[in-house]
Amino acid sequence: MQRLKNYASHKASQFTESVIREMSRIAAQHSAINLAQGFPDFPAPDAIKEAAVKAIYNDENQYAITWGTKGLRDSIAWKTEKDYGFAVDPETQLTVCCGSTEGMIATLLATVNPGEEVIIFEPFYENYGADVILCGAQPKYIQLKAPDFSFDYDELAALFSEKTRAIIINTPNNPTGKVFSRDELSFIAGLCVKHDVLAITDEIYEHILYDGAEHISMWTLPGMSDRTIIVNGISKTYSVTGWRIGYVLAPPDISQAIRKVHDFLTVGAAAPLQVAAGEAMRFGPEYYDELAEFYRVRRDFLFDVLEKAGFNCIKPQGAYYIMADFSNFGWDNDVEFARYLTSDIGVAVVPGSSFYRESTPEATRYIRFCFCKQFKTLEAAAERLAKLTRTVK
Repeated sequence: MQRLKNYASHKASQFTESVIREMSRIAAQHSAINLAQGFPDFPAPDAIKEAAVKAIYNDENQYAITWGTKGLRDSIAWKTEKDYGFAVDPETQLTVCCGSTEGMIATLLATVNPGEEVIIFEPFYENYGADVILCGAQPKYIQLKAPDFSFDYDELAALFSEKTRAIIINTPNNPTGKVFSRDELSFIAGLCVKHDVLAITDEIYEHILYDGAEHISMWTLPGMSDRTIIVNGISKTYSVTGWRIGYVLAPPDISQAIRKVHDFLTVGAAAPLQVAAGEAMRFGPEYYDELAEFYRVRRDFLFDVLEKAGFNCIKPQGAYYIMADFSNFGWDNDVEFARYLTSDIGVAVVPGSSFYRESTPEATRYIRFCFCKQFKTLEAAAERLAKLTRTVK
């Protein structure tokens, strides 16, 4: 018997599947080099892999405490104080999740009510809008404007109202590579205090910084320690995106709510991988210096390749993505151009409009490349991109 009803929820109808993951599938279909999805194609550090193997053989294979193993929570607290100078209680202020992705949705479900509003900077990592919608809340957007991806202070201030529950700040930023300045963060903090609003900060790229850029955690600013929620994880810093170990740092009362939501979403993250993550977080400062330099060399290489191929690029201050303006090639549709690059040129990218709420001219002039790859991968992509000069539409 044919079904008469559409059983997809209204919430699910308000957003699409992940365009980033879709482009990875298209890349596989065409044997394209995947510069779309932000995962490394090189090995994770031996030390973290060895720690995971050791934990498995030591029978750390059953449920961990729902909000995270004590060893990992202690390591997160230790690293946070070392890096940013503020103390957190690992017993009451930390929740380990299945990746920062779960950390973000658990945080929003625990703190945001239906009908309230959450402010999001665009271009934005695509999960943010969907997460807010899943909470029954309303996303409100403010644009980061190229080439420096600054925002209008007055425009942001006008978005705050009695309905505003939270603002999401991703710094270093995906997809733009922007690192929010102290002045920008202080202005946002002032609005949060004035309007009694939460600041939810995605700091997953905290150690991937270039050219003297400084990562400032919102938590450290005056008046913000009681209203900041930090979402982070080990995926990018330790090159283990498939491990899905993230964490949320929040004031105790908020942590209690997040822990309850997390428990009913996933119960807990993989126990042996938590043990290994705790050891990785004790790495010395040289590891993080080498990580930033490792990516800076790749950023500069791909940036030069793209510029020579005819793109107008914006050099990122952090993270491992480059936003590239492709208007020189005569295309006016970013989705079509991204699919053309994947199928005909053999290099997969993400269309810029997937990071915006609407396909405006500003949104559809960019594509995003990632450079968290082996040099041989980037060199192979460079050879293929060189064909663009001979195949412009």
